[in-house]
Amino acid sequence: MMSDNDIMDDFSGDIIRPFQLEASSLRGRIVRFNDVLDGILTAHNYPPLINQMLGETITLCALLSSMLKFDGIFTLQTNGDGPIKMLVADMTSDGDIRGCATFDEERLQVVTKQLAAFSQKKVGEGSDNYLAQLLGKGYIAFTVDHGLSAERYQGIVELKGNSLVDAVQHYFSQSEQIDTGIKLAVGQRDGVWRSGGIMLQHMPEEGGADMSDKGVKSSLSNLDEDDWRRAMILMGSCTEDEMLTPDLNSHDILTRLFHQEGVRVFDPIKLQHACRCSIERVENVLLSMSQEDRDDMIVDDAITMKCEFCSKDFSLDPKDVEEKIKSLKQNISEERR
Repeated sequence: MMSDNDIMDDFSGDIIRPFQLEASSLRGRIVRFNDVLDGILTAHNYPPLINQMLGETITLCALLSSMLKFDGIFTLQTNGDGPIKMLVADMTSDGDIRGCATFDEERLQVVTKQLAAFSQKKVGEGSDNYLAQLLGKGYIAFTVDHGLSAERYQGIVELKGNSLVDAVQHYFSQSEQIDTGIKLAVGQRDGVWRSGGIMLQHMPEEGGADMSDKGVKSSLSNLDEDDWRRAMILMGSCTEDEMLTPDLNSHDILTRLFHQEGVRVFDPIKLQHACRCSIERVENVLLSMSQEDRDDMIVDDAITMKCEFCSKDFSLDPKDVEEKIKSLKQNISEERR
């Protein structure tokens, strides 16, 4: 039974709540984004279509990272040759999440008009292949960085399907062999960007491995296929309005969908928008650049750099930068003696 604090957390949004279906032992996650997602997207002033795709990337990042046991940073990134060059979101084990995108504005405008025309005509197969039209050919990468405490893990798979959800499910099917179903919705409600996502997985049998291990093998051998199909149908019945409305909390949604399956919910993971940029990181980037490149960046006697994740501007005095480089070289020279 949920406590009053759990209910308040659910209605405030910006949480991930793990759950399990007792009837079939399927494990799942439900994520609800409210102010955190809106803060990330509005800070960039991206076109609506970019906000939509980046919102999906951030929501998927939260779902996927929450299934792992790690102390560090989980990153979900796509790279393609389409109008959207890159979508990236990362989340720390403490729930700090951020995201950004790079895109060709002219090509994006052309595709946006094409998609609008398709939508009005309601044409048949192929008209909603947004992934191919927006990202083109490329790959999706999943990275777990434990810092200095453990080896870095990365999984990469070709972008396939009609959506980012399709691409992620393809990864689990082909690379990890874990049966995975995902339902996702991103949109604006009362001018605020919100999102919701549900993920169900049939994890490996006892003694098996999870996503962070290589060579995972899983099947429906110990799970009645009818249970899996029923769970997928129930999850698929969740509407976009149910996922995005602030009037329903995550427990309400899970109860509506899976009350006959017996839903057991666990403590939520709170999410917050936090960027790891700092003046020190900017200085380290400048220290790694050539003198010529640093000189080219000087405008009005200052070097200005913008964080791609949070749009924060950093302004540095070129003389201070050169003094630090001189001091660093001197320290290195002394250590070599």
